[in-house]
Amino acid sequence: MLLIVGRIGKPHGIRGEVTVEVRTDEPEDRFAPGAVLRTEPGARPRDEPGAVPVAYRVPAELTVEAARFHQGRLLVAFEGVLDRDTAEALRGTMLAVDSGDVTPPEDPEEFHDHQLVGLAVVTPGGDSLGEVVRIDHAPASDLLVLRRPEGRTALIPFVRAIVPEVDLAGGRVVVDPPAGLLDL
Repeated sequence: MLLIVGRIGKPHGIRGEVTVEVRTDEPEDRFAPGAVLRTEPGARPRDEPGAVPVAYRVPAELTVEAARFHQGRLLVAFEGVLDRDTAEALRGTMLAVDSGDVTPPEDPEEFHDHQLVGLAVVTPGGDSLGEVVRIDHAPASDLLVLRRPEGRTALIPFVRAIVPEVDLAGGRVVVDPPAGLLDL
């Protein structure tokens, strides 16, 4: 499974650096010089009808040459991206790593999103509530997005009071929802 760690934004300067919207808790590791990131080209302004075609094709992988923070933004230079035009062609590209290459968290109460997706969600009594389909990272707390058995989705705040147990080995998450939470 690929894990998105960033999205390439606009070019910075004329030497091929790009801004990166960070989507990982470990940018120092993911964007270290020599790190190889897989790419998923996104929609770019030049993909719009009537736009000038781009001569540069986004490669399947990009290797980090250098990375630094500047005014709160991550700036990254990739090997082979030497000018602003090439950097512009990368705009909108999603950067990913293989989940198999990610070390599990040391804290037993911390989980990566990919560890939770696909787990069965049950009540403390064992009744099925659905399956985790993704994690939304909201300002107040993370939210488990469940696909309910009838096809609807439900949002569960990922806090100990509501989610008392995560059993990765057993493939389940125990949820004790307050009355009405699943009716929203």
